[in-house]
Amino acid sequence: MQTEAIGRVQSPRIIRIGGGVVAETGDVLHQLGLSRPLIVTDRNLVALGHVATLTQALDAAGVVHQVFDEVVEDPTDTCVDQGLAALRAGDFDCIIGFGGGSPMDTAKAVSFMAVNDGHVRDYKAPRQINRCGLPVILIPTTGGTGSELTRWCVITDTAAPEKYNLSGLACVATAALIDWTLTTTKPWRITADTAVDSLTHAIEAYVSRKAFAYTDAFALSAMPLIAHNVRTACADPENGPARAALMLAAAQAGMAFSNAYVALVHGMSRPIGAHFHVAHGLSNAILLPAVTAYSTPAAPERYATCARVMDWATTGDSDAVACGKLVDGLRRLNDDLKVPTPSALGHSGDTDMFALMAQQALASGSPQNNPKVPDADDIIALYGEVW
Repeated sequence: MQTEAIGRVQSPRIIRIGGGVVAETGDVLHQLGLSRPLIVTDRNLVALGHVATLTQALDAAGVVHQVFDEVVEDPTDTCVDQGLAALRAGDFDCIIGFGGGSPMDTAKAVSFMAVNDGHVRDYKAPRQINRCGLPVILIPTTGGTGSELTRWCVITDTAAPEKYNLSGLACVATAALIDWTLTTTKPWRITADTAVDSLTHAIEAYVSRKAFAYTDAFALSAMPLIAHNVRTACADPENGPARAALMLAAAQAGMAFSNAYVALVHGMSRPIGAHFHVAHGLSNAILLPAVTAYSTPAAPERYATCARVMDWATTGDSDAVACGKLVDGLRRLNDDLKVPTPSALGHSGDTDMFALMAQQALASGSPQNNPKVPDADDIIALYGEVW
């Protein structure tokens, strides 16, 4: 008899979800016995007034706090060092990561690097970082990365253009507060890109070689929420039901891929971000249709299920037909969301660059989770196709 695969799940101790839940941040800190947070965020969120929403809630709860707002997009090792300096300059007992994936990932890295020696690159996956630093409370404002529920973070190295994954218990938040009302100021491009980022998480988690029943449930729930609501959220930024659906989907997809892993899209996406500074969600969107078309022959039933749960195919369609409709649906979605090619963004690529990026993609380990495991030549060809 075949032995059932063992699923292993890591998640925050406290998760609160709903409109206005950011007001409960002080209550969550009190529940955890914490009272002196360093808020890790970026200047844009300060300018938008979102950080004030958080600090006012903390003030009302009598929580003393300080703000580090120097996080940059695609946070670097230098950014982590600046956050560490801010942490060590004060008397803090926890860290609040407030923002998109960049502030949340920076908060995680600052926490674990405060108690682990060396440089952050020393801990890149597959090494597991299990020595935990100060408790981390994550409050997402974009509804895309799912970092608030994952055991992963991504940091960019300044010594060489490389984005690396970091993973382990030290990357799991202590608490997550998921409040869709913080996302209504997101512009079209960020709304679209973060939603497709979540969709990529869900699809890749479902087709991953490491998927199991627990992660399947989250992935299958997230996909239709995104497919049915992303266009509405882009067109009507303050549409509460659409925003709430995308925020829930981002969390569900985050739980799915955190424990089932991502695959080829993410493996190829990180080098695009590292070399060309393309936003992570946008690079995922650029890649998703082509990589899906490449991969469907290796797992037609799984990919067909993705199409069916999003209502892009019916139960009467064969798996082959449903897979074709999935690829067509992803291409239509990119068209509707105005996803550009790298060339249209002004980025030129050649075979030498694609070869370097292919090696970096393979080194990440993510492509090995893909239903169809590529070699370097396959990845080079896919880069050429999407360019």
